[in-house]
Amino acid sequence: MRKLLSQLDRLILPLVALLLATQLLALPAGATGVYQMPNLTAGDDTWVVDMGEAISRLNEGKLSSQLSKLAQETGNEVRMVTIRRLDYGETIDSFAELLLAKWFPTPEAQANQTLVVLDIVTNNIGIRTGAAVKQLMSDDIAQSVVSETMQVPIRNDNQYNRAFLAAGDRLTAVLSGKPDPGPPAIEDNVRVEGTFATPEETKNSNATTWVIVLLILATIIPMVTYFWLYQN
Repeated sequence: MRKLLSQLDRLILPLVALLLATQLLALPAGATGVYQMPNLTAGDDTWVVDMGEAISRLNEGKLSSQLSKLAQETGNEVRMVTIRRLDYGETIDSFAELLLAKWFPTPEAQANQTLVVLDIVTNNIGIRTGAAVKQLMSDDIAQSVVSETMQVPIRNDNQYNRAFLAAGDRLTAVLSGKPDPGPPAIEDNVRVEGTFATPEETKNSNATTWVIVLLILATIIPMVTYFWLYQN
């Protein structure tokens, strides 16, 4: 009997360890706190901080070039940030406020700054602007940028790249002293893109499948082994 239990232990323990490892891999990424954000100051040539991995490298390059040119020509700086999850008790607005204070701790440093932050778990967006920016862009326009220009494509199948590119175009126009082009027209189109799974959805689905398979194996293999050893 002792030999039988020893054999069962050798079979079950590796399966349990593998199951736990798979479940840990399937868990969502941890929350992002302001203390985890990279250091940045006014004048730095960093315009996009994509910790939520929502923007393609190609479009990140386009945004960086556009916002760099805006800063050189007008002195107005725009930073676009994505995160994956907020700390417990944090809101997107409180996070944006804290991040603005971390990067630009004085009113003078904040004056020409615009900060846009997206949490890709909730799709909530916060925006903060400095005193000099408010002379060119009212709070109403700033809120329209995040609630309309960005939220329309995001609500339409999480089109983050399109949302940030559209926001970049609108912010660049307004902060360059040009007329506000306004939010995009809302189109009532059939969601063709929604029939295809995103890479993240596929990854989560595969992880779930592996967990189910391992649970079944962890249940069946010991039973089969026990009956085989008992009969022999």
